[in-house]
Amino acid sequence: MKSATQARSKLPDVGTTIFTVIGQLAAQHDALNLSQGAPNFAPDARLIDGVAQAMRAGHNQYAPMAGISALREALADKVHTLYGVRYDPASEVTVIASASEGLYSTISALVHPGDEVIYFEPSFDSYGPIVRLQGATPVPIKLSLSDFRVNWDEVAAAITPKTRMIIINTPHNPTATVLSEADIARLKAITRNTDIVILADEVYEHVVFDGAKHQSMACDSELAERSVIVSSFGKSYHVTGWRVGYCLAPAELMNEIRKVHQFMVFSADTPMQYAFVDALSNRDSYLGLSAFYQHKRDLLARALSESRFELLPSEGSFFMLARFRGFSDESDSDFVLRLIRDARVATIPLSAFYSDGTDSGLIRLSFSKDDATLIEGARRLCEI
Repeated sequence: MKSATQARSKLPDVGTTIFTVIGQLAAQHDALNLSQGAPNFAPDARLIDGVAQAMRAGHNQYAPMAGISALREALADKVHTLYGVRYDPASEVTVIASASEGLYSTISALVHPGDEVIYFEPSFDSYGPIVRLQGATPVPIKLSLSDFRVNWDEVAAAITPKTRMIIINTPHNPTATVLSEADIARLKAITRNTDIVILADEVYEHVVFDGAKHQSMACDSELAERSVIVSSFGKSYHVTGWRVGYCLAPAELMNEIRKVHQFMVFSADTPMQYAFVDALSNRDSYLGLSAFYQHKRDLLARALSESRFELLPSEGSFFMLARFRGFSDESDSDFVLRLIRDARVATIPLSAFYSDGTDSGLIRLSFSKDDATLIEGARRLCEI
């Protein structure tokens, strides 16, 4: 059907996301999917039973806008136990309809036209577009190509009177790096005595490897006072399709975020919330994730040890980066397309995570897959 009026796009340069494009190509070529951070294995059956039980008990209508009280209280207890800060369940904890919704609600609520928002590239692909939709200016700062660390001197130089927000993602997607205590100290120093809000994307908070500690913004009282933390049940419980997460923030900030949240979705899915209350009562359900995914990281790394790829360290998240420039001068996008066609393995080009398409000869692999898929995917990649 031809439209009777011309669409005036707010994002004229934005097309279908790379995840959708790669997913479609993978299906077309029957490729193993090592591209998306979505598990291909089943969640705990008890969690599914909990949702079914909640449905049968009649919990099928709208939940309270901020989330059911039992879940908010369980989250406040969990965060206090892990990070030492107490959030008020009534005014500082909100259950959200996915971490993506939490990111949008936070940026939309707190960033105004003319503001500037600093974030780090390569980055999760929604940050820049959400900022632009507010009439604000994204200020991407590139992580070092040698080790993907933050240059805090560059961050300090980028701050202006218009800087409203800095977006932090740790563990980091797509580079699999994690912030250190030194990073936290620099962030604190740079933002002290400013009105800058820190938006902390911590969806992989429980997937940190080799005994390292997750540096949550909640760990430091000074940072917690200016931070909005967004996390995800989907990532922690292998149910990315359920689209439920949570948001933590001081009451003054949370009040503004809830104003947007209530008009976007009003509330997150109700039966899932009841099931997560029971899941959180078992601390092993999330504290065991680091060991669970470290096994998968190491399995994939061992299986690729005879390949021609150079694997970069993976400190956290579901991902690792692999360098291919040692044996191919193709662009990363062309190389990924060849992998799908010839090896029947789907990956993601790192250039997709840069606003300017920076191509450093790296692809992102996801190891949030069952062991058989990882072994077979590695076998195919070893033949490249």
